Amino acid sequence: MITPCIALLGFLAAAAALPVQQSWQLVPNSDGHLHLVNINPYYLPEADPSEPEHLFNPASDMEFRLFTRSNPTAPQLLVIGNPGSISGSNFNAAHPTRFTIHGWNGNGNDGSNTVIRNSLLSVGDFNVIAVDWSVAAVTPNYISARNAVGPAGTGVGLLISDLIAHAGANVNNIYISGFSLGGHVAGNAGKRHGGNINSIISLDPAGPLFSAGQDDAVSPQDGQYVETIMTNAGLLGIDIPMGQANFYPNGGRSQPGCGVDVGGGCAHARAPAFYAESISSTVPFRSTRCANHNEILQGVCTPSGPDANMGGEPSNHGRGVNGVFFLTTNANAPFAQG
Repeated sequence: MITPCIALLGFLAAAAALPVQQSWQLVPNSDGHLHLVNINPYYLPEADPSEPEHLFNPASDMEFRLFTRSNPTAPQLLVIGNPGSISGSNFNAAHPTRFTIHGWNGNGNDGSNTVIRNSLLSVGDFNVIAVDWSVAAVTPNYISARNAVGPAGTGVGLLISDLIAHAGANVNNIYISGFSLGGHVAGNAGKRHGGNINSIISLDPAGPLFSAGQDDAVSPQDGQYVETIMTNAGLLGIDIPMGQANFYPNGGRSQPGCGVDVGGGCAHARAPAFYAESISSTVPFRSTRCANHNEILQGVCTPSGPDANMGGEPSNHGRGVNGVFFLTTNANAPFAQG
């Protein structure tokens, strides 16, 4: 009988034996299960236009599930282009609105959305809208999902426009958080509104096939305040600053308590866990501003400018927080050290 460990070693050896130019990489889905994917588009077969992920229509294919303190576990569906779905719901424009967005092979009910939702509703009256773009995100073809972040962001932006037009919502009262590929979806939703959304929180934004300056990658211009929390930078997450303020817990690559983190899935998932805790905890994730990103890469940090808290509710919007930050965390929850 082949043990799981030996099977995994054989799996990795087979991947290593593949031609280098094919860029095979282990990537976890939202549940942390590893998938071997080819992230080089030049070696993929031509896409079949009949496959549903290539016909993704955000206006009809995305779901938006509203949770409030009046319905903390039973969602109400908000529909793009359907004002009645908003007026007939518990949406209250006087309360802050918070969007949460899952990553590859996730859905609106996955862990990152749920843990952030529960944390928000534990501290106040919020309109929490869990975005479900699983029609495009649930696919073995990572590249197809990666290329859907722009359209998915457009879908989020369309719903925000409906909330503004039909319910009196205000961009100054809206945050959008997204995990992994969802971190780029959040950025694209902000682009749709000209960078006027109050805060964009990108949680370990996906690294494979993304680089700074790409039209559909999260950027510092996507919101009034854009924050990234990097926990697996250089592997599953992107390794360069993509926001106005960029936090690198424990150096941003590996995380204490993750042990032998094959593929980086544990470290990657720390980003939404840290963010959720930052919302409800009285102990902050106090962080030191470093001189530059190279110091982060070198494992050093020369204090440069005022300290800041990572994450939190409300965000750092309006506090002049920018640059790169280093902090340490505990190996297990509660993670914040103050």
